[in-house]
Amino acid sequence: MTDRRPNVLLLLTDQERADLLAPDGLPVETPNLDRLRAEGTWFDRAYTPVSICTSARASLLTGLYPHAHGMLNNSHEADAVRTELPPDVPTFGERLRDAGYENTYAGKWHVDQRRGPEAFGFEYVGGADDVGYADADLDDEIRTADGTLVSARTTRPPESLPAARLADRTIEMLQRWADGTSGADGGPFFHRTDFVGPHFPYVVPEPYASLYDPEDVDPWPSYAETFAGKPAVHERYRHYRGVADFDWATWAEAVSMYFGFVTFIDEQVGRILDALDDLGLAESTAVVHAADHGDFAGAHRQFNKGPLMYEDTYRIPLVVRHPSVEGGRRSDAFVRLQDLMPTFLDWADAPVPDGLHGRSIDPLLAGDRPDDWPTSVYAQYHGDEFGLYSQRMVRTDRYKFVYNGPDRNELYDLHADPHELNNLVDHADYRDAASETSDRLVEWMERVDDPLCGWVPETLP
Repeated sequence: MTDRRPNVLLLLTDQERADLLAPDGLPVETPNLDRLRAEGTWFDRAYTPVSICTSARASLLTGLYPHAHGMLNNSHEADAVRTELPPDVPTFGERLRDAGYENTYAGKWHVDQRRGPEAFGFEYVGGADDVGYADADLDDEIRTADGTLVSARTTRPPESLPAARLADRTIEMLQRWADGTSGADGGPFFHRTDFVGPHFPYVVPEPYASLYDPEDVDPWPSYAETFAGKPAVHERYRHYRGVADFDWATWAEAVSMYFGFVTFIDEQVGRILDALDDLGLAESTAVVHAADHGDFAGAHRQFNKGPLMYEDTYRIPLVVRHPSVEGGRRSDAFVRLQDLMPTFLDWADAPVPDGLHGRSIDPLLAGDRPDDWPTSVYAQYHGDEFGLYSQRMVRTDRYKFVYNGPDRNELYDLHADPHELNNLVDHADYRDAASETSDRLVEWMERVDDPLCGWVPETLP
């Protein structure tokens, strides 16, 4: 009997903003991801559960919020709360393998310091350790006050860099399945490629490094940030990151490289999509593109990410092209990165573990939104190398409320202030909004058994 379950190809980027790919987003050339979006479903309100690499990737793998899987911050840092994912937490790699999928994995891992993808149901085919440049290869460097490389032009040819090499490896895997030489028993495949960009440093080869003129890069609207009425950590963080002295001319050069990096990766995605077509696999393969989280790249005058729960880093790109679903849809349902875990199991007819925080988005692909689908999204932050710092966020259609344990909370009216410049938490006209959204936050915390739910409500409006 023919196995009609779809193959799955997951293309994950590292630190890619949603507005780079949104249909009405930034003027960045992404023709291949635009093609994927036109043939699939674009999720306009997709969010990461946490804007930290390890934590977000562990949530993707497990379908849980960080407080439940335990990877609260980056596993490789000296202040890591945990360095290893608890072995009793189910992951989709193991569940897919048990359901008869052949799983392969290329690129960045960054979940567990000791164990790699092989311990979680995948055959690892390489690519995590290739940084793609040496200092001798770099021109036009921009560095922070402490010397951290932000962006540069590399003299290496594009085909020698990690994004292209990962595309090569992915195409080799597709060829292996098309040829029937994978050693699989005829079941479907799941392949995951984790690009190591466009995370900083934005090291970009020609012709992509010159594709965007810094003089044509407009300031982010949130570059007007004054930090008035914001938690004190916001202004301190840019000093900690060493970018307090960056003016827009400096940021424009870095952002032009960030844009070039995105276009470079997009070309590699195009090579992979073309290979799917050429090998006759497109009609049997679901393709998913997402990112672990976004990037400031000068927005709100910030670098990288951190204890700031703005759309720039929490909203992520998510597009799904499924062979049995008509494309060209745009969904405004709130979805989360960890929803992909039960979605993959749903497609595989594999049992979904009890107690997940994620929920399959499969019904949304056909435009069928269940009556009980959430009308808000919830996210967390637990700290990084700047120090442990508890934050919780709820985002509704109009408002965003952010709980900041050691400082003032935040409330933004996203209809009137989409760039989150004005904190309205103490504004008399928004008392009801602050109360309603903070109540929504508590509901989410109780729903997912957030351990802070015993204390936070006592501090809220």
